[in-house]
Amino acid sequence: MFRIRVIIQKTLILLYVSLCVAVGKMLMILFPEMMKRYILKQGQKSSIGINPKFSYENWGPTFFSLKYLLFVLKVKWKKLEDEAFEGYNAPNTPVADFRDEMHHILDFMQGEFNKLVEDFNCIADFLIIYIEEAHATDGWAFENNIVIKNHRNLQDRKKAAQFLLKENPLCPVVLDTMENLSSSKYAALPERLYLVQGGKVVYKGGVGPWNYHPQDIRAILEKLK
Repeated sequence: MFRIRVIIQKTLILLYVSLCVAVGKMLMILFPEMMKRYILKQGQKSSIGINPKFSYENWGPTFFSLKYLLFVLKVKWKKLEDEAFEGYNAPNTPVADFRDEMHHILDFMQGEFNKLVEDFNCIADFLIIYIEEAHATDGWAFENNIVIKNHRNLQDRKKAAQFLLKENPLCPVVLDTMENLSSSKYAALPERLYLVQGGKVVYKGGVGPWNYHPQDIRAILEKLK
């Protein structure tokens, strides 16, 4: 019964997303300037809108393409596997470190993101989980972006994560397994913030990039100081 329900949900999502993409594509053809303003406004909600490496031509025209459709479907279908809910136990999914040793994310609970770590490392433990690639070159890719293909194995994922390590994150970085359990159970694709306390989810951020708000975490941690 559960399997039938999931199939029905996925089918309804497929129909809805396909309709939205078809309408969006038609509007881009009929009203290109209006849609450009709309997409740029959306881009302002994330770093992509202010990133000097990207012009609108690098990423805007990729919206409502076939690869865009497949990516949005992937994100929405993964939400059906979401098991992380505020007030409930946090999924203790497996992750790998850069020595190929396996851990679980709650193992790292001991006693804007880098700034959060600097300001609150005395009261909170921080962890970055590197998950599947959102804009792989063989997927929904942006022009003038870092060249990363979809990860076929853990070594591919480790190699891709080196780009993140070059940014010198101030907390541990681990890799989601190739079963993508962290990505799925936390509905994290393409990016998401969580606050876990005592093994329970106390804050569940919105799906990035539009709803990625480190300031929400900051507000909660300020109260715990």
